[in-house]
Amino acid sequence: MLDIQKIRADFPILSREVNGQPLIYFDNAATSQKPQQVIDAITEYYTRYNANIHRGVHALSQEATDLFEAAREKARVFFNIPKAKQVIFTSGNTHSINAVAHGAHVFVNKGDELIVSSVEHHSNIVPWQMLCERVGAHLKVIPVLENGTLDMDAYKKILNDKTAFVVVNHISNALGVTNPVKDIIKEAKKYGAMTLIDGAQSCGHMKLDMQELDADFYTMAGHKMCGPTGIGILYGKEDALNQLPPYQGGGEMIDQVTFEKTTYAGLPHKFEAGTPNIAGGIALGAAIDYLNELGMDNIAAYEHELLEYGTEAIKKIPGAKIYGEVTDKAAVISFNVSSLHPYDIGTIVDKLGVAVRTGHHCAQPVMDRFGIPGTIRASFAFYNTKDEIDVMVQALHRAVNMLS
Repeated sequence: MLDIQKIRADFPILSREVNGQPLIYFDNAATSQKPQQVIDAITEYYTRYNANIHRGVHALSQEATDLFEAAREKARVFFNIPKAKQVIFTSGNTHSINAVAHGAHVFVNKGDELIVSSVEHHSNIVPWQMLCERVGAHLKVIPVLENGTLDMDAYKKILNDKTAFVVVNHISNALGVTNPVKDIIKEAKKYGAMTLIDGAQSCGHMKLDMQELDADFYTMAGHKMCGPTGIGILYGKEDALNQLPPYQGGGEMIDQVTFEKTTYAGLPHKFEAGTPNIAGGIALGAAIDYLNELGMDNIAAYEHELLEYGTEAIKKIPGAKIYGEVTDKAAVISFNVSSLHPYDIGTIVDKLGVAVRTGHHCAQPVMDRFGIPGTIRASFAFYNTKDEIDVMVQALHRAVNMLS
């Protein structure tokens, strides 16, 4: 369904060389590459429309405002969000999570419990630890099984009437495993707990429907769905967003300011203090247009092909061990080879033009669970090819031979 060579021509960076070799970019879980259409949107904003939004009566301000708000509407439709005001633009996924955790004291009291999973990115652990310290709540952890999936039986056992908030990622950035978030949300609701789903790894790789999912909050990272860095989205149910206090104070997020009292603007502006990343928001809208044109179902199907192909190829490497080898997962392969350090392998394959990630991937508890310092992570996107996977595997063989 996808014309991969035509798609690759849209991404200028894929034509460059690294260390004298054609670039093979398999670090998409860290950030996706940007098509020319997104790059052009940034350039066009700064060359034709550059002005602050929402605040001016002059033509440039009005045009920039229209483009920015059009991007908000594109995001609303793309994620099937009921109202545009429930699309909060942030600087990224981490900002979105912190915005909720900072104000979540309105949902969490002293002695309450929060539940996170043991496969979370640090950005979905640390803010909740900080909340627990502020309000005197307790953090509970869903353990991970040997195959990288969450222990749902254990999760159901730690849920109780004290559970105030449940936060998990949709897809593990360290393992690629897709978590059963619908079931997690459903179980949490039995106890009246709020839910937040970290969608950094899902927003650019699968079709998402906020109304069907029914989470109270959901976070997205623009740079992981072909958009620019410095832009993200926080979705929240309208009632939950109305209860949540502002994360930052300043211009745009106010209704009235006096030295006696300040009142806040309504949604979404309550959470968008100061001048936003206007170019980033508009360019994220261009990225959504691009993904829509390809079709998220087509993207998911092709990336699954790459996952299956890459998994079988890596398993043929002597001593290779894949972590999180399950059916329901994204196009991420996290693995090690024998006792060789992942950093050493990653350094050698980089010299051969192959970009993979090495380390604990900001998910140190996952690595501690498996007793390893880190992994090699190859993460694919719809502009990658099976031929590139073959080159990576050849580079891995060469690295292993050099280090053994």
